[in-house]
Amino acid sequence: MEIPYTVEPRRDTGLYNAKVGIWLFLASEVMLFGALFSSYILLRVGADIGEWPQGLLNVPIGTVNTLVLISSSVTVVLGWAALKQGNFAKYRICQTITLLCACAFVGIKSYEYYDKFTHYQVITKDGKVFDGHLVSKNKDQVVLHGFEIDASKGKAAGVTAAHKASHGGHGKEIEIKTADIQKIGNYGPAHNTYTSIYFTLTGLHALHVIGGALVMGYILFPGAGMWKTEPERYTNRVEVSGLFWHFVDLVWIFLFPVLYLL
Repeated sequence: MEIPYTVEPRRDTGLYNAKVGIWLFLASEVMLFGALFSSYILLRVGADIGEWPQGLLNVPIGTVNTLVLISSSVTVVLGWAALKQGNFAKYRICQTITLLCACAFVGIKSYEYYDKFTHYQVITKDGKVFDGHLVSKNKDQVVLHGFEIDASKGKAAGVTAAHKASHGGHGKEIEIKTADIQKIGNYGPAHNTYTSIYFTLTGLHALHVIGGALVMGYILFPGAGMWKTEPERYTNRVEVSGLFWHFVDLVWIFLFPVLYLL
């Protein structure tokens, strides 16, 4: 059975079926991320004073990731334009660069996640708060490379003040006896509301990057045979996957300033 409107536009919408489908899908994605952004705003305005981290994320690394995604959007457009001109070789080069950018983005994001899962905060039984990266941990003691912070105005504010006082330094090695520890935890999703919404937003976005890269990789390599038999339909597939990729980039354009700069 022949599937209608895979190439020619429908009379009612003026678009071929796949394009109608991707716009509907993206509309649902807008609602999903819109709800999460709204949750972020509510959590932030409802946070206790001094408990919402600022400057926790690495801005230069986030900037590099932003440039990587923007570059990938450019190569997606160049690849699609090459197909419209019948130049499959140029399309393959552009789309390969896009996939490499996707891998680079996920790799950089994984490094950021690793940094957060090795960043610990320790509260001792006498009320002292220590913050830093884990050096070692055994049954007798925990060693951090960081600071003892003043948590009187909030733990997050104390961390920010300690970093400012050190002029961007990384602190010193601190040995804490296990018997003195009241609470210990890393900056994973369970640390506080900020890390919860941070990992939810960026994790969901990273899954979209991976999903989009897998689809584009399939079209580029195993699915490339369609270019020889149905070139226009193949070009439409590339266009639809490109629309999804632009949406993924657009979400990050909002995520970067909200999470890293504000």
